[in-house]
Amino acid sequence: MAGTALLLDADVDALAVPVAPAVPGESDLQPRAGTADAAARYGIALAELAERAGLTGAPGEAYTVHLPHPVGRREAGGEFPWHGLAPRIVLVGVGAGTPADLRRSGAALARATRGLRRVVTSVASEAGVQAPAAVRAFVEGYLLGAYRMPSQAAEPSPEDRESQRPAGQLVLLGTEDDPRADQIAAAVAEAGIAASATWLVRDLANTPSNIKDPAWLADQAVRLAEAAGLTVTVRGPKELAAEAFGGILAVGSGSASTPRLVTVEYTPTAEAPSGGWRHVVVVGKGITYDTGGLSIKKREAMVPMKTDMAGAAVALATVLGAAAAGVAHRVTAVLPLAENHVGGASYRPGDVLRIYGGTTVEIANTDAEGRIVLADALAFSDATLDPDVLIDVATLTGAASIALGKLQAALYSADPELVAALEAAAVASGEPVWHMPLVEEYRDAVHSDVADLRHVASDRSYGAGSITAALFLREFVGSRHWVHLDIAGPARASADKHEISEGATGFGARLLLSYLAAAV
Repeated sequence: MAGTALLLDADVDALAVPVAPAVPGESDLQPRAGTADAAARYGIALAELAERAGLTGAPGEAYTVHLPHPVGRREAGGEFPWHGLAPRIVLVGVGAGTPADLRRSGAALARATRGLRRVVTSVASEAGVQAPAAVRAFVEGYLLGAYRMPSQAAEPSPEDRESQRPAGQLVLLGTEDDPRADQIAAAVAEAGIAASATWLVRDLANTPSNIKDPAWLADQAVRLAEAAGLTVTVRGPKELAAEAFGGILAVGSGSASTPRLVTVEYTPTAEAPSGGWRHVVVVGKGITYDTGGLSIKKREAMVPMKTDMAGAAVALATVLGAAAAGVAHRVTAVLPLAENHVGGASYRPGDVLRIYGGTTVEIANTDAEGRIVLADALAFSDATLDPDVLIDVATLTGAASIALGKLQAALYSADPELVAALEAAAVASGEPVWHMPLVEEYRDAVHSDVADLRHVASDRSYGAGSITAALFLREFVGSRHWVHLDIAGPARASADKHEISEGATGFGARLLLSYLAAAV
């Protein structure tokens, strides 16, 4: 069915068509698939409208043209069947049409069509031929841009609720007759899995901490894992004490909300290869709220700390997404969950903790609690889970966001093949990383005179807080192939931008799912 003809359908509220920047040597915006047809059908100079609106064709632009009257057949009563909604055309910038560009285009369309019922689009198609990668990127961007932070309002107005919901249906034109229809359908499904994983991270991380304590987050993991048919284990305070998880217990000691350690395991249903499944373990920092403990934060720094468990949410979303996608690897998520609060039993600067497995750590700053719970979880994973690849992900250091800003995660690993695989996954997923050095000369920063290790540098002249944190974590991974992802910068955003959402961004879930899909 032609795109413009679809506007005759009473359930179609908008047609979205792509425009691209002018080619070298020309000044006019370039129409793409469906644009000329729409212009001819309605007698509208869309390119001229786009220029008047100041559009450049850049990815992420969207401009809505409201048609002067509904187009279509009259019902017997003489009314147009539009239920009070005028049809419209949305001009969407697609840039060079790369996956990164189309992801932005999808997000822009999602925001431009909130509250509508049915949107049809020729974006991501060119001359009726659609590349699965382009479709996946566009749909993924659309779903990511459609996200809205959950509201705790007692009675949101029906108007607000209706106007902010995503369009009820997105129809992609040109897919039925495409020789790669099956591949395109698979690409749409993959986009849905990736976006769902990101939505889960956002939902969990955006949940207020008066609701989201360690027990609540553990319960969510159990509910979701059991629904997916996965194996889940929860260790509470008694089990943590019995098995000597000294780091998690210490960090959670100042809170009335007791800590947990959750493991969620996925094993492929297909017959295992002769050498067995490759086992990827993802450990995520799960501090459900961080006051800094006795080394208390300033008020302003506490405000976003409900998202300090984003790493655990990424780990959980990764194992669930791996199961949904049926990846050919074993995947286990390990979630050390605690609330770093102030209380009579709070752990103190100067304390010496015994981490799982026996390593002792001198505490210098209770606001560096993330690496303490990760140390327990990494040591546990190394000792009991036998991972082929061990990945930890955490909103760990302000130093990482100072070095790399809010768009890139810091990646630490001494394994060139693993680094290359994560960098390739970062490009494919649109979640960028930057490989940072594990500077051996800084190893003395974690030296202690009273314990095996000191978890923060005693000498401030070292600087490099993200590097020294990574060096500390490395002490607990044994000889495993290991990656540390410090997502402190990109895990949170102050405003919507392209596929990034205000608040918790969900950064990391799509990156790791892309890695798992490509890993061999």
